Amino acid sequence: MQIVKFTADRSVEIAVPKHPIPIQHYLRQPHRLVRSLVDANRIRQVGDDEFCLTMRTLSFFSFDLQPTVYLRVWSEADGTVRIASTKCEIRGIDYIDRRFSLALVGKLSPCQQQGQTYLIGHADLEVQVDLPVPLSFMPKPIVESAGNSLLKSILITFEQRLMHQLLADYLTWANTAIQATTDRTSTHVPSILKGEPMG
Repeated sequence: MQIVKFTADRSVEIAVPKHPIPIQHYLRQPHRLVRSLVDANRIRQVGDDEFCLTMRTLSFFSFDLQPTVYLRVWSEADGTVRIASTKCEIRGIDYIDRRFSLALVGKLSPCQQQGQTYLIGHADLEVQVDLPVPLSFMPKPIVESAGNSLLKSILITFEQRLMHQLLADYLTWANTAIQATTDRTSTHVPSILKGEPMG
């Protein structure tokens, strides 16, 4: 039996476009954040703040693995969003599933610096696995290096979607909210103030 541990971590700082509706309001809806980080067909909500994520197939030497990760995602009063994995399954390969553990912890917080809002984030990802044959016969440093690189690539993918998809979704949501408010206000403006002819 050869148990190895793979680790990766990633920090991010993203400038948020200025908008009348602060991004803190958006971040209080964790389900939107989750769906902006992963494809909609790979995530489903299983509880008030729990989600099931089917990850893309990961190729690791001669094995193709597709982890299913359960995540708890919640927001705090200041808009900080926290993510923590609660369990993980490797479907289709029972040997690895019984000897595999995954831990993901992440945090994303809005921060003001000289009038500019930034999202400051950090994530830690760790996997422990009892290596099956033939990986158990390979030099441990080689296996660890490959595993660490694989985890790093996962976090980089999340970072890229955070920088592009999340901000795009935030702006869409905020603009829709402003438009809805404008529409409701305009329906209560007397006709004479709209410039419409009277009776």
